[in-house]
Amino acid sequence: MGFYRDTGVVLRLQKLGEADRIVTLLTQRHGKVRAVAKGVRRTSSRFGARLEPFGHVDLQLHTGRSLDIVTQVQTLDAFGGGLTGDYPRYTAGCALLETADRLASEEGEPARELFLLLVGGLRGLAGGVRDPYLVLDAFLLRAMVIAGWAPAITECARCGIEGEPYHRRFSVPAGGAVCEGCRPSGAVVPSEETWRLLEALRDGDWGTAEGTDPAARRDSAGLVAAHLQWHLERTLRSLPLVDRRGGIPRVDLAGGIPATVEGAHDDEPALRDEPGVTL
Repeated sequence: MGFYRDTGVVLRLQKLGEADRIVTLLTQRHGKVRAVAKGVRRTSSRFGARLEPFGHVDLQLHTGRSLDIVTQVQTLDAFGGGLTGDYPRYTAGCALLETADRLASEEGEPARELFLLLVGGLRGLAGGVRDPYLVLDAFLLRAMVIAGWAPAITECARCGIEGEPYHRRFSVPAGGAVCEGCRPSGAVVPSEETWRLLEALRDGDWGTAEGTDPAARRDSAGLVAAHLQWHLERTLRSLPLVDRRGGIPRVDLAGGIPATVEGAHDDEPALRDEPGVTL
């Protein structure tokens, strides 16, 4: 029992009683924390407005029996102010928060890398300079790197042979890029520019990423979303709300592959366009 301080990002809120809230945060040193913020729904609350989704805060908590209690809050970055008036950035930000919440599944387990990635992603969205869809896809790819689920891009996911510079086919169940000898049925054939974009987003090469065409961005978004949700074994509720201009391939979670991908050949099985998750 005692007090402790940490910095965190508010992921979500839940009403508790008449005036309290349960706040879920991703913190730098303590991982995911669920804590009670007492009286924050009252207009007289000292820090109610500071505990809102997207808020990057410094806070003091008191250890409780089941839930900790928030005793002090100071705002470090109010990212919500730069997102709520811009629908594409707001919905992309919601996807970042939900992904971080899902990946940090165990409360109290340190998740410093994920925390820093989330703060950087929200800062990139709120800054208004980067394309919000590229920021989102870069965050999802790097979050999968942290979780150990990163799709293979330059090497075969099954045998490890390097591509020249890329393999032609991508299979979500197989783990990403696959060579001709390892390709399973249903593997799709992204364009070379899609491969370059995936590698650039993973490595933070924004010059290359921002020079890609809309078709490559749509295809890479579909592959990234399918790969993430395959490993999560559930859909992300916020992804269908992301306003992708020009349309995005649907994600068929049953088969683990995106629907239409640029560059498919006649010998490929037809990729299904069934009800799924429309990004």
